[in-house]
Amino acid sequence: MKDMSWDHALEVSADGNGLVGHGGGILLRKLADQVGLTAELDAAVIAIDIPIGLTDHGARQCDLDARSHLGPKRGTSVFPAPIRSALSALTYAEANAASMAAQKKGIPQQAWAIYPKIREVDEALQADATLRGRVFEVHPELTFSTWSGAPIIPPKRRHEGHSIRRNLIDNHFGPLAFESVRNQIQRKQASNDDIADAFAALWTAQRIVKGSSQTVPFDPPIDDVGLPMRMVH
Repeated sequence: MKDMSWDHALEVSADGNGLVGHGGGILLRKLADQVGLTAELDAAVIAIDIPIGLTDHGARQCDLDARSHLGPKRGTSVFPAPIRSALSALTYAEANAASMAAQKKGIPQQAWAIYPKIREVDEALQADATLRGRVFEVHPELTFSTWSGAPIIPPKRRHEGHSIRRNLIDNHFGPLAFESVRNQIQRKQASNDDIADAFAALWTAQRIVKGSSQTVPFDPPIDDVGLPMRMVH
């Protein structure tokens, strides 16, 4: 597997076909073994919590649809994706100015912090057309909503919210899966919600492999460089 910084995340394979990259986590190649799946990383599917496909101005439809589906309490977990002109900026000031010029709206500092990761994914997908059929954008809260049958209202960092998400993980991957991973990773490297989000991405990767996944929106638009603007769940 080609070494890209956006690969340095929680990575697992689903039956030899699914790879999960959870942005904000750490490299973790043992998770697949812990949940009884192969650790082979020559993946046919890559599920990653990073925006793919960008507009020239305005919000992406997938972001709007995901927020609407999750409702007012959980919809705020869907951060706005950058517009393409702002993504190429090298500084926050440049990105903010580009956003203001294109849509009369600035960008928050928190959003700017993940622009480098988004840029690397975008550049990789533009450079290698074969990746476009393998790399899928996912959003953990949208996935957990599909997994549970409805949006999970309690936040993931609170005990109640974590317990609900944890029960889904334990029931699907086995009662020892989460703790097996937790025991190998320092908390300063990945929090419990990072690991839970990675399991959510793995669940979606399995659905993609099986052909049972869904997309938001149903018929996703294509951006100016040929990338679909969608979330898979």
